[in-house]
Amino acid sequence: MRTIGVIGGGAAGMMAAISAAGQGARVTILEANDRLGKKILSTGNGKCNLGNERLDPEGYYTGEPEFLEKCFQRFSVDDMVLFFRSIGLLIKSKNGYLYPASEQASSVLDVLRFEAASAGIDVVTGCHVERITGDERTAGLQVQGGGKSFVFDRVILAAGGRAAPKMGSDGSGYLLAQQLGHSLIPTVPALVQLKCREPFLKSVSGVRAEAQLELVEAGECRIRERGELQLTDYGISGIPVFQMSRQVNYRLLREKEIEIAIDFLPDYTPEDYEQLYISRLLLQGQRTVEEFFAGMLNKKLMLLFIRLAGLKATEDMETADREKIRQVFALCRRFTVHVTAHSGYDNAQVCAGGIPLTEVTEDLESIKLPGVYFAGEILDVDGRCGGYNLQWAWSSGYIAGTAAAGRG
Repeated sequence: MRTIGVIGGGAAGMMAAISAAGQGARVTILEANDRLGKKILSTGNGKCNLGNERLDPEGYYTGEPEFLEKCFQRFSVDDMVLFFRSIGLLIKSKNGYLYPASEQASSVLDVLRFEAASAGIDVVTGCHVERITGDERTAGLQVQGGGKSFVFDRVILAAGGRAAPKMGSDGSGYLLAQQLGHSLIPTVPALVQLKCREPFLKSVSGVRAEAQLELVEAGECRIRERGELQLTDYGISGIPVFQMSRQVNYRLLREKEIEIAIDFLPDYTPEDYEQLYISRLLLQGQRTVEEFFAGMLNKKLMLLFIRLAGLKATEDMETADREKIRQVFALCRRFTVHVTAHSGYDNAQVCAGGIPLTEVTEDLESIKLPGVYFAGEILDVDGRCGGYNLQWAWSSGYIAGTAAAGRG
């Protein structure tokens, strides 16, 4: 019976272990935390977005898209759904986003833990692996960690990246891979909030609004995202911010700040917007500037735009500077902030970068030390919000697990 050691008991590690055990291997999970799957509990705001019925390989960031597509052909979203149903999890779709029917991430972790126990998988917690080496005596692989030494026929490295270090993703897996001779694509936090230098953001903290965001370089839009934006005292957050944070953060490695232009009325064409300006002037009557703009956007936003345009909220519309009135309208369509930093790995949902796919085989086996496999976030694969990153954990875990067991 082939023995397999899985380093890391997160989503990818547990899937790899269960898949390997299902092929007849004797499996041991070595987990640095005091229990398995801590990070799973925080996914999807505690609801665990398992995957996406409309999964698009273009929603991932990697230098090897064809490689990735082949991985999803071997273990697809449908395969993931069948797997979880087979171990007792009821799944429901919400506009294509897949969740446990209970809408509790703990349900996902429970069925994985119970299946691991049923498959006879050994679990060693509190074991921080420090080294993987070839064992000449047994022709196997020696793993050292937690003051102990283990020998396995195969090892699967699924120790995660650097996102959410308090849950165990401390980057130690990268060090293990580099000890084996692997290179590392520089990492940055992804799916994370962004910090901006504008001090006036404190006045609109807590505002949520549908908006379109554009990353602007040399006066041109490079990336465009749309969704519910959240303004905070330190900067910007929300789904559209998360979606573009990866590209922003890699740019921040080279630049001091990045410009983001926000459109709070993205459904308006230029013609619609001009008509809005003209028709709204008919409302001016005896109103103040604040009263004139009431009802357009969130009150906090409008008061900020009035101030930035150099107007006073209490002044009469009849005497207000028309050019400054136009500036208020313009700010509704193009409100610019400057990103200076991200909110760190502690707040990131995933980590971009990692071990290049060019350094593993189609079975996710190391080309540096045969017998070592990789799964999950440790590889240079990260995706958009919406179940993409967990689907990669399930797919890569399955491929590595079955291949390590000898039947991939």
